[in-house]
Amino acid sequence: MHILITGGTGFIGQAFINTFHADYDFTVLTRDISNAKNIFSHISTDNIRFISQLLELPSAIHIDAVINLAGSPIMDKMWSVKHKHILESSRWEITQDLVDLISTKTITPEIFISGSAIGAYGRQGAQVIDENHTEHHPEYASHLCEHWEEIARIACPLTRTAIIRTGIVLGKHKGALQKMELLFKLGLGGPIGQGEQYMSWIHIDDMVAAINYVIQNKSISGTFNFTSPNPVTNREFSHKLAACFGKKARFTIPTLFLRLLLGERADLIIYGQRVLPTRLLDVGFTFHFDTLDQAFSAIYAS
Repeated sequence: MHILITGGTGFIGQAFINTFHADYDFTVLTRDISNAKNIFSHISTDNIRFISQLLELPSAIHIDAVINLAGSPIMDKMWSVKHKHILESSRWEITQDLVDLISTKTITPEIFISGSAIGAYGRQGAQVIDENHTEHHPEYASHLCEHWEEIARIACPLTRTAIIRTGIVLGKHKGALQKMELLFKLGLGGPIGQGEQYMSWIHIDDMVAAINYVIQNKSISGTFNFTSPNPVTNREFSHKLAACFGKKARFTIPTLFLRLLLGERADLIIYGQRVLPTRLLDVGFTFHFDTLDQAFSAIYAS
């Protein structure tokens, strides 16, 4: 099977390729081919190739699956008008380009997997929500994800299509934990505000295993929440993370401070969603890291 992957040098993309490079061949769409070759230098060039534009896709290669994970990091910069345009174009335009290739039958993948995030739901408080929840709170993150998904769904009549709404992905020294670890190692980390907002998370190994599960099970399509079955409050998350470093989560981070530091981005941290992966469970996927204790034990085992 040959997989075309966008966002292949990101946290999730790298993990997927590293996990399954012995099982699949990959074409990676990347803006920086030199960097991508360095990241994947341990993989035989027989199994992986790199392109900087979709126009460079060799016609001789049949693309069996597309995994679309491209998107500028959402928390790295202030959401100015200019940066919102970058966030949008980096997601919407590549997704539209892929849909166009599928629509014109330039590529005929058996499955099109397109990324999204649980931010599509917007802030939801403590209400338990799953894929059937249609009342999304109107805010920027929801708008960004909803339009991203709308574009991807154009491919639905043409090929099996899956939209994956990803939660907070946990892995050692990468992703969200990379940004949190130092404060907690120093004993300065703690809950945000009252800490009652929910954090819907998933271990990176379950993340890539779930993507592969969707690829391999040909009856699967539609929208899926990629989150653990056991979301936790920010307070519980903070205490468990601090304990990984033998510390206590004694400090509370004021929401006003976060708003001053992060601007509109702070909403993603101050508010949350209590999201369940109902459809993944219904189709038979088994999580290896059901609880946060299991996830942290695996990540910080050494």
